[in-house]
Order: sequence, then structure tokens, then C-alpha cells
Amino acid sequence: MTMTRRIFALLAPLALIGLSACAAPFKADVSRFQAMPAPQGQSFTIQATDGKLQGGLEFSQYAGLVRQALETKGYKAAESPQTATFVVNLDYGVDNGQTKVYSRPNYSYMRGGPYGYWGHRYYWGWHDPFWYDDFGGRDIESYTVFTSYLTMTINRTADNERLFEGKARARSTQDNLTKLVPNLISAMFTNFPGNSGEEIKITIAPEKKR
Repeated sequence: MTMTRRIFALLAPLALIGLSACAAPFKADVSRFQAMPAPQGQSFTIQATDGKLQGGLEFSQYAGLVRQALETKGYKAAESPQTATFVVNLDYGVDNGQTKVYSRPNYSYMRGGPYGYWGHRYYWGWHDPFWYDDFGGRDIESYTVFTSYLTMTINRTADNERLFEGKARARSTQDNLTKLVPNLISAMFTNFPGNSGEEIKITIAPEKKR
């Protein structure tokens, strides 16, 4: 294997792994607006923004994670919706994905090119192409990027006043909600309730293999 092939074999997988929610830290953009009172044992109930999800096993699992997160912050689950101090509304989902096209250097071109591997620029960003070859000689490939989201609002039941609005969004190369939603919940509750009006990037470490 030539030196050029070794370099590309090492760097290309590292670049691709940045989009994987399983093999790398989970990264989410979180925005929050809040007027939450200091926790003093106020009670809450959780419901689905989309009524079709209410009562479903999948929603119940995610609601359980939110319940645990709120309890660690000093709130408590209400015995019934009628006695709850707050109502927590949850919504989540993932889009159909967007195909991204990137090019990697053609090895035969690189051997004869004037700049070799380092003549090729690397870009990364929300809208950027994965690879861009300045000088031609590319092999074109594609991959799919999915955008997942979690939205959460909290209203006071006494007067329906809005106390919290939050949204977490992430990109990944997989659309498995059972993997994505728990990470989005973790991101939402990092330093909860946060500073009103903030938009921050949250990184969740991957689970350790047992």
C-alpha cells in the first residue's frame, strides 16, 4: 500500500465517524426559554403533544426518561394529572433524511497530481459538502444525513402560563428513534433549565460497551 493510500485509509473513516450517533459522542443543538420557579417539590404530569402518541409504549418509555430527569432536578411526578403543578408536553421525531454527495481523491490522479493528498481541502458544517477536490480526479460517493428533534414545553396548570420552551436537534447517519430520543433528552436536561434565550451545543458521551 502506498503512503497516499495509507493516509486516506486512516483519515476517511475518522471523518465519516463524526456523523455516527453510535460510534462517536452525540452532539445536539439545544435552545431554551424559561421562567421556571426554583424546585420545591412541585409536581408534574407528562403528555404527548401529538395525541396519537399518548398511551403508546414508545412514548411511555421516553416519558419515563423525562420523569427521571425532572425528579433529579427536584420536582416530583404527580399522583394524577388533576393534581399536577405543571404539565410537560413532549414531541419528537426524525426527518426522511437528506442525501449528501462527496468526492474522494482518485488514487491514480493523486499519484501524478502536483499537490498530492494535502492539495485537497476538507470542510465540515451543517450545510457543507463532505469532501471538495480542488483539482479534479474524484471518486463520487454519497451518504444520508437524518435530522432528529425533541421539543418540550412546560405550562403551569393553575393558569396555563408557559414556563419553559426547549428544542434539541441533532444530525446523524441513522434514524433509530430508540437511540436518538434518549440522547436528545439527555441534551435537553444538561444544565436544565438553563439561561433563557440561550442556544448551545451539547455533547453526550457514548455509552461504554459492557
